[in-house]
Amino acid sequence: MAANTAPAGLSIHDIAEAREVRDCLQWFTREKQWINEMHLQLCRVPAPTFLEGERALWFIEQFRSLGWDAAADRAGNVIASLGDGPYVALTAHLDTVIAPRNKDEISVEADGRFHGPGVSDNGAGLAALLAVARVWKNCPKTMDRHANLLLVANVGEEGEGNLTGMRHLCKQAPLAKKIGAFVVVDGANTDHITTRALGSRRFEVAFSGPGGHSWSDFGVGNPVHGLCRAVALFSETRLDGGAKSALNVGLIEGGSSVNAIAQTARAKVDIRSESNEKMDELVDLLAGAVDRARDLENQRATAGKVTAKVKEIGSRPAAALADDAAILQYIRAVDSHLGIRSHVDCSSTDANIPMSLGLPAIAIGAGGIGGGAHTPQEWFRPEGRDLGLKRILLLLLLLMRDPNGNRK
Repeated sequence: MAANTAPAGLSIHDIAEAREVRDCLQWFTREKQWINEMHLQLCRVPAPTFLEGERALWFIEQFRSLGWDAAADRAGNVIASLGDGPYVALTAHLDTVIAPRNKDEISVEADGRFHGPGVSDNGAGLAALLAVARVWKNCPKTMDRHANLLLVANVGEEGEGNLTGMRHLCKQAPLAKKIGAFVVVDGANTDHITTRALGSRRFEVAFSGPGGHSWSDFGVGNPVHGLCRAVALFSETRLDGGAKSALNVGLIEGGSSVNAIAQTARAKVDIRSESNEKMDELVDLLAGAVDRARDLENQRATAGKVTAKVKEIGSRPAAALADDAAILQYIRAVDSHLGIRSHVDCSSTDANIPMSLGLPAIAIGAGGIGGGAHTPQEWFRPEGRDLGLKRILLLLLLLMRDPNGNRK
């Protein structure tokens, strides 16, 4: 296959050089100030996971002002369209791990760098949605299209949001069967193409007991001691061989005083793997560690016993896009045309859900450079953003013509 030719004989060069397409591509460079201003505005509207409503309303207003039919679905996702299906969906998640406490936390430094929580993840992706929404009406109407564009600003991507918005879109929404491919825009950098979905399963481990005074009730089963044993036992799990995997205890809490035997103690555990089967093995090992720790604590106790419970609080399926998938060949052809050097990778994104359902889906960056994600020191540098936006537009135009890679 020629470097600038996608499957089905679709020439990237011919599409990119069409006058109307060329004008749209140039718009991203010409209107970079407008894109930057919208980026900063949206980041100043707080949207922590489970509380994305204010930002969702802001997006509905913006999409409508740009001429799109926009509304929130039952999950809280903002859906914008210009016609009937079938669709290619361009999505970006609304929520952030940390929300700005006030508008001044989103700032621009002297060198032009944006600073503040969420400016890259996923301020960059959401700004791309708005840029595409504005430029899309100027794209060629006569170009051979077999799908329309659907813009989605979805909820629940981060942390315990558990991909709620994308699950609804792919499984329960009336539009679910009308979407033929997904382009997920998450973060900034354009050096990667996420084609493998990193799976995760998350649990709350809770130990409970009667509690008491640290001196007079010494010997009573202690939930903190039991939980710490469980964490220590599980942390000794060897991950040699097989699919790449990881485990982490990210939060421990419990007790009320240094001189009180706790009544409850809890920990939150994150298990990740490129393999669903490996995750199942690690879940079994977690359950075994909890049972063993409970039994050891109760064997030591001379009075009231402890109980333990493991509750699943999140699950993201592992999956992979086929190596010969048309959407992957399209983005590689676009990258070759634009001179972008990218590599395929494995990550946990909204693309996990459509990939796990066998739907064509990738996750890519929106352009520019970002860092410090999930911290108050997050930053985004907009220089070069237009290259990422051109990449998105050209990929969408290819998918409009051939959303499932079936045309010959």
